Amino acid sequence: MAKAAVIMGSISDLDVVRPAIDVLRKFGVEVEARVISAHRTPDDAHAYAAAAIDNGIEVLICAAGKAAHLGGVIAAFTPLPVIGLPVKSSMMDGLDSLLSMVQMPAGIPVACVGVNGGQNAGLLAVQILAVKYPHLAEQLKQYKAELATKIRLDDEKLQKELGL
Repeated sequence: MAKAAVIMGSISDLDVVRPAIDVLRKFGVEVEARVISAHRTPDDAHAYAAAAIDNGIEVLICAAGKAAHLGGVIAAFTPLPVIGLPVKSSMMDGLDSLLSMVQMPAGIPVACVGVNGGQNAGLLAVQILAVKYPHLAEQLKQYKAELATKIRLDDEKLQKELGL
């Protein structure tokens, strides 16, 4: 079974990561969720990342705000794909978090979704896992077909409402 980890730098990030967890569960991916801080518990971050493969983790989502170094720290200690989920902060509306994640030095990549983009973080994790798990690829095709159907129905409704 596919397995993903969702790590948040603070419990206050739970509302941002919950959509990622929900998406992963919707697709039948086993989820492990943790609070680990890159700055306040760096030894825990190192140990968790170093043991991720042995613990069956196949992709990691790291949510953090402000300096937002969690994804980079985790990526430094694992060969697994890491997705950064920047959390909106009061200081710069999440721009600080976003830039901390996307401006990684060469050799330590962290994929990144938009600020507070928990749903897309979950979907990106599923897409990464779909390379190995064909049933996830099929589920993603169905999911995208459902999105297209919804938009077409919305368009039809709009056309009728506007008399076009």
